[in-house]
Amino acid sequence: MSSEAPVTEPALTTRDDFEVWIVHMDDALAEFFDQLPEDVRRSLDYAPRSLDSLERWLLDRYSSPQALLAPSESTMLDGAARYVGETFRRTIGGRWTIDLDNKKNAYFGLPVLVGYRTPVAAMSLVTASTHRRIGAYLRTVLENTAADEQSGA
Repeated sequence: MSSEAPVTEPALTTRDDFEVWIVHMDDALAEFFDQLPEDVRRSLDYAPRSLDSLERWLLDRYSSPQALLAPSESTMLDGAARYVGETFRRTIGGRWTIDLDNKKNAYFGLPVLVGYRTPVAAMSLVTASTHRRIGAYLRTVLENTAADEQSGA
């Protein structure tokens, strides 16, 4: 078994696709929340600790990254990635962007947050959380990123 989480295929292929993705952030998050159990939905307040609730739900629902990457789960993956990314953005700043030019970029065609030493690919973090199965992976990455930014490391 590989120790790496699977790479997702780029879903956004043009700048217009990305702009539409950004414009529909609030609506897409509302649709995602509507699909979650009420107890999970109530705990998602964009605070770092809320990532543990989301991760717990992901681990209960998906036995592997492959299960989350199934085409039938694309809306859930997108919603979870949006929530994780927005939690990072609201907590430590940053802005969404996408690389559609460099096909060798590990995050080619994926929305990422920039403004940190290392770009944050929320979709990759979500799939990695279902691989690592820690329960606090998403929050830990956020806290470590915040600490790195504060320390200037």
